[in-house]
Amino acid sequence: MNNIGIISGGGALPITIGKNLTKKNFNVIFFVIEEFYNSKVYKDLDVKIINLKSAKKIIQSLQSRNINNIIMVGNIIRPSLTDLSFDLQTFKLAKNLLLNKTGDNDLLISIKNFFIDNGFNYLDWKIHCPELFANKDNLTIKKPSVMAKKNIKKALSIFKSFGRLDVGQSLIIQNKIVLGLEAVEGTDSLIIRCKNYKKSGDKGILVKFAKYNQSNIIDVPTIGEQTINLLSENQYEGVYIEKNNCLIIEKEKTIELANKNNIFISTCNKIE
Repeated sequence: MNNIGIISGGGALPITIGKNLTKKNFNVIFFVIEEFYNSKVYKDLDVKIINLKSAKKIIQSLQSRNINNIIMVGNIIRPSLTDLSFDLQTFKLAKNLLLNKTGDNDLLISIKNFFIDNGFNYLDWKIHCPELFANKDNLTIKKPSVMAKKNIKKALSIFKSFGRLDVGQSLIIQNKIVLGLEAVEGTDSLIIRCKNYKKSGDKGILVKFAKYNQSNIIDVPTIGEQTINLLSENQYEGVYIEKNNCLIIEKEKTIELANKNNIFISTCNKIE
């Protein structure tokens, strides 16, 4: 049986991936960063709590469970330099974790390479979990309106430039006008703040794609029930996500919720 160590940050993504791999006979151990550990969320799962203060202890924890293959998913908060231990491994990791001034994608790749340099393989979990992704043109009963199709055409042209920057994955379009681009605040806050910018016309759409330079096995675009609830509460028409490259948390429940709230979920490919 293959031992997989999931270094787990915040959010539901680590558990979604872990449970899916468990069904496929992988032995999954969750190495949960302590700030994000919730005993109820991780109930009945194989968990070891870690923190980012000592890379040496993280490596020892992985080795103690005979982990060769790792996955790194979920939200991570960079620790303060003053909180770190000063062993050699932590110093090497700190150069990337704290001193790297490039974008999130480059940072995540640097951290992944740190673990590879210490003898671990990084598992391309997407190969084993294709059913978690959206692969149909339309996933819901409701289909995009004529205006939504015009909005996505506009969004694709904008994302061709925006998506090459290591900034965000999402944008809001209404009346073929960009109301907002995602930055550090995240998709949820983008949905909420852009409601105030809407004018009379169509209801507007959310668009969520992977950035062009994004490492698609570390940082994957996701939507879930929270996304649908916010779209409904703020009176949007629906969401376009990137086909085969956007993960839907609790996929069946999310689609069911969208149907209940008359929200469309559709897919398309970004312009290369």
